[in-house]
Amino acid sequence: SKLSVVHCFYFRGGAELLFDGVKKHQVTLPCQPEPWDIRNLLKWIKQNLLKERPELFMQGESVRPGILVLINEADWELMGELDYKLQDQDNVVFISTLHGG
Repeated sequence: SKLSVVHCFYFRGGAELLFDGVKKHQVTLPCQPEPWDIRNLLKWIKQNLLKERPELFMQGESVRPGILVLINEADWELMGELDYKLQDQDNVVFISTLHGG
């Protein structure tokens, strides 16, 4: 069986406010038969890390428009977005560009 893998997730630009103000989460994802992809990761984050107002972070099964996702400092649009398979030690950064009043 595959070892579970530690990843760092960062929330910036106000996104951290939905996660009790915590900007960095070091997470060991549970083992599963298929590799983790961003689609499954977002579901897991919503169930396990997100503390309030999920509608400000997620829309459907993806992040809502206005949240920039970087995987190892590259735009996730270059990496396959929801279908990107997480690799060992990946850093995933979620940056809110929404500034509501």
